[in-house]
Amino acid sequence: MLRFDHDYAEGAHPRILQRIIETNDEQHPGYGTDQYCDRARLLIQQACNAPGADVHLLVGGTQTNKIVIASILRPHQGVLSPESGHIAVHETGAIEATGHKVLTLPSKDGKITASQVQQYIDGHNQDASNVHTVQPGMVYLSQPTENGTSYSKAELEALSTVCRNAGLPLFIDGARLGYALAADGNDLTLEEIAKLADVFYIGGTKVGALFGEAVVITNPQFKSGFRYLIKQNGGLLAKGRLLGIQFETLFEDGLYFDISKQAVEFAWQIRHAFEAKGFAMKFDSITNQQFPILPNTVLAKLSQKYSFTFWEKVDENHSVVRFCTSWATKAENVAELLEDINQL
Repeated sequence: MLRFDHDYAEGAHPRILQRIIETNDEQHPGYGTDQYCDRARLLIQQACNAPGADVHLLVGGTQTNKIVIASILRPHQGVLSPESGHIAVHETGAIEATGHKVLTLPSKDGKITASQVQQYIDGHNQDASNVHTVQPGMVYLSQPTENGTSYSKAELEALSTVCRNAGLPLFIDGARLGYALAADGNDLTLEEIAKLADVFYIGGTKVGALFGEAVVITNPQFKSGFRYLIKQNGGLLAKGRLLGIQFETLFEDGLYFDISKQAVEFAWQIRHAFEAKGFAMKFDSITNQQFPILPNTVLAKLSQKYSFTFWEKVDENHSVVRFCTSWATKAENVAELLEDINQL
């Protein structure tokens, strides 16, 4: 079975594994106070052109979202999110378990707009009985989205402006950020994201690392005490150097961006193959996730050899599925899939 169902099926990039082996017998202080974590933080600050940013290395995405959001919101506040946002649908109520509500906004492609956020804020503020409802306290989005779509620079600038005018911090989930930055059609840089967001994270788990996410806090208001909250929530890894080594390797010479670009190129080859056979896409994704609308008979045939993700049912005879590439996707496996699509 050739897997195209997600982008964390494999272990880690060989260079990361090699570095872990090479440093395995070294002795270092724990909890991220070692030289590898220090250098990883420096490299990420340089990549973001944000020397004053705080960088914290955590283990996974749900853990990261939970700690960041709970650290910012006051008890009576909730977080605005697209209805398809990861925190709303794929984190088992992790945010709600902290006592904060996820306030969802409708979205056809996974993105929310500045006007939607402004309208929600205005509606809350103008409600004479708003004290009886959850107050919006921050805005969450992911880049790219769960549907593979990507915010443009203009869209993110507009969202950032609305958030800052309203005093709501903007938090960007970057679990797949590398794939968004590497995509053709992307006009956002890591430096611009660092300027427009109050907090964001750079995903490693899905982009070459064994595990790990790098939280970047650019707004000084949210820096104080964050390390305490990581520890309190079980996120302060004793062998923190394992995170430092991984992000140091990913960022020391552009590896993070190179392997992301390869994954996106493979995804586009798959998309073009489906389109050449007359199959439409559900979303206009420019990243490593593609969502063809296929007859169920075609799905049955492809599923004999390939693993992919069911997304949603269109009608009795058609479904949307996701084909997802990763940093580790092999060219020969893509070529085999392309040939089989061509034979449909």
